[in-house]
Amino acid sequence: MDLFQKSAEKRRTHQPLAERMRPQSLAELVGQGHLLAPGRLLGQLAPGRTLPSLILWGPPGSGKTTLARLLGEAVRAHLIALSAVTSGVKEVREVVAEAATRRDQYGHRTLLFIDEIHRFSKAQQDALLPHVEAGTVTLVGATTENPSFGVIAALLSRCRVVRLEPLADDQLAALARRALTDRDRGLGALEVTIADEPLAHLVDRAAGDARRMYGILEVAAQLAGAGAAITDAHLDEASQQKTLTYDRSGDEHYGVVSAFIKSMRGSDPDAAVYWMTRMLEAGEDPRFVIRRMVIFASEDVGNADPQALVVAVAALQAYELVGLPEGVLPLTQAVVYLATAPKSNTALTSYAAARKAVRERGALPVPPELRPASTELARKMGHGEGYRYPHDFEGAYVPADYLPEALRGERFYQPTDSGYEAELRARLEAWAARRQPSKKGV
Repeated sequence: MDLFQKSAEKRRTHQPLAERMRPQSLAELVGQGHLLAPGRLLGQLAPGRTLPSLILWGPPGSGKTTLARLLGEAVRAHLIALSAVTSGVKEVREVVAEAATRRDQYGHRTLLFIDEIHRFSKAQQDALLPHVEAGTVTLVGATTENPSFGVIAALLSRCRVVRLEPLADDQLAALARRALTDRDRGLGALEVTIADEPLAHLVDRAAGDARRMYGILEVAAQLAGAGAAITDAHLDEASQQKTLTYDRSGDEHYGVVSAFIKSMRGSDPDAAVYWMTRMLEAGEDPRFVIRRMVIFASEDVGNADPQALVVAVAALQAYELVGLPEGVLPLTQAVVYLATAPKSNTALTSYAAARKAVRERGALPVPPELRPASTELARKMGHGEGYRYPHDFEGAYVPADYLPEALRGERFYQPTDSGYEAELRARLEAWAARRQPSKKGV
């Protein structure tokens, strides 16, 4: 082995296992069959074939960077990789200039890979537009966030968005076995083994993330030692506490929050508690969770159970009083209450109907009988004339219509038959039966 080979071998052994085991060809890539199978978008790549600009959207460890590299090799394009965290407009312009020279002088195509493209500012993304449209570079951007939120519409319209899925358990297990037996790039030289049960626990800790799986496996193998078997104790020490995938402002954040709200709305307390716990254990501010609960108490429960809003606000007060970790108990109690409460969205629909009337009809005049008669001039103008004080009548009710003249007879609140609203509905119907067409000033 010459000096150059020895130097390359030394660099390789110092690389993390995930980097050493990175697939060398599309045939070696595990997962993403929905993109790479015959007849699929990326399933017929070959030298000289056209590769459209792509946005690769998927969770960490799903193979976005690897796929970008392999795509460039498959179509024989020159690959240039930039990170949106460390690169700016200047670097983009330099890359584009080099790509134009490479195209004009040698007829070579350039694939520009931008990792975490959602972190590029609008100005940086705008700088890419003309060059992507002209085909000077083929853009492949990678992102863990929903591209609709992080990538400008003009750039999205020039790219195909492809979704990468988390690796399945059997796929992660296959990758682990490959790493343990590969003597050139993997851990084969250590001759460590792993039984089916610890392997299943390794896969569970990885949670679909191949990079995380490789990291745990590498440390666990070192802890076990040459010729030994990897045990659960080795995996526990290697993985420490399981990290939950969650970003307070990213796509996973919105996904978990949406699942939390939909579970409460669907009256599933088990799922609601699970999603709430996911947020809290990942470090979400409990006040954010409680704010969603307060909104839900009015938007989705409303007067079907007026106590729901009281419970949600009480959860906030209780959390502020006791803090964490005990504060999770009133939060859990409140979530279970909200999930099992009768549901009504009339707070939402009533406001929406009234808002529509306000916007369409403008500032309609207040009926004179409803105006205050607090001054002599106001009384001479007829303010308050004909108003009947409900408490002077039986049941503290007097048939009347308090809407502006142009909206008399409109009904914005339509109570449901759910929970306490059924009683409200019956009460309103009884009042409506007593209401006679009112005459102005009577």
